[in-house]
Amino acid sequence: MRNSTSTVGTAQATSSKVCAVPAPAALPQIPDPQHVAPADARRLSKLLLLRLESLEEGTQEYQYVRNTLIEMNLTLVRYVARRFSSRRESMEDVLQVGTIGLIKAIDRYDPSRDVEFTTLAIPYIQGEIKRFFRDTTWSVRVPRRLQELRIDLARAREELEAEGSHEPSVAELAEHLGIPEEEVAEGLVACNGYDSDSIDRPIQAGGGGKQQTGLVADLVGTEDPALALAEDIQALKPHLAKLDDRDRTLLQLRFGAEMTQSEIGEELGLSQMHVSRLLTRVCAKLREGLLA
Repeated sequence: MRNSTSTVGTAQATSSKVCAVPAPAALPQIPDPQHVAPADARRLSKLLLLRLESLEEGTQEYQYVRNTLIEMNLTLVRYVARRFSSRRESMEDVLQVGTIGLIKAIDRYDPSRDVEFTTLAIPYIQGEIKRFFRDTTWSVRVPRRLQELRIDLARAREELEAEGSHEPSVAELAEHLGIPEEEVAEGLVACNGYDSDSIDRPIQAGGGGKQQTGLVADLVGTEDPALALAEDIQALKPHLAKLDDRDRTLLQLRFGAEMTQSEIGEELGLSQMHVSRLLTRVCAKLREGLLA
C-alpha cells in the first residue's frame, strides 16, 4: 500500500508538470505581409524569428514562417536598394540580389543574442548588392584590391583637383594616398577595364550632341603597310649606293619604268637571258645585304 500510494503520488506530480508546459501559440495569420506597417513588421518579425528557431526545417509550418518573414521585410531591401539607384544596372536585378541577402540574414539570425533583426539584415543586404556590382559591372575582371583602389583614386583626384586646377600626376596621387607610385600606376591601368563602349558608337560634336562627326572606329589606329615599305626603302638606300651604274640602271628600268626584260635588253643592247641573269644577281645581292 505504501508503494502504491507513492507511485500514485509520483504520477500525479509528473502529470502536473506536463500540464504546466504551455502549448505552442498559434501562428499569427498575415494575409498581406508586404503591406504591414513598419512598427507592426518589427514586432511580428521578432515573434516569427523566435518561432522559426523552434521549428523543424522542411516542415510546412517552417516554410510559412520563413516566407512570411521574407515578404514582410522586403521594405528593408527596397530601402537599401535606393542607395544604389544611380547605377546603370536594372533596379529589378538589384532588388533580387538584395533579397538573397535578406534570406541569408533570416537563416543566420540568432534570437538568443537579443539584437534587432535590422541590425543584422541591412549589412547582409548591402554586402550582397555590393558583391553583385563588384562581380558584374566591370567589363574586364580585375582583382578586388584594384577595384577598391579605383574608388580611392577617384576620390583622391577630386580632392586634389579641388585644391588646384591641373590634373594630378601619379606622384601626387601616390603622396595623397600614401601608397607607392607603382601601385597607383597599376590602379590607373585597371580603371580602363571598368567599362567598355562599342566602336560603332557615333561621335557627337557640339554641346547639344546633334551633329555626328563619325564613329569611334574611325579613331582606332590600324597598321599602315606603307610604314613597313618606308622602313625597307630607308634600309635599302645604302646598299643601292654601292651598286655600279649599270646595275642601278637595270633596277630603274625594271622596277621604276616597269619595262620587260626584252625591252631592257633592246635598250641596253643585251640579250633577254643576260638581263635576267643580271637582275637575279643584283636582287640576290640586295636581299643578302638587307637580311644581314
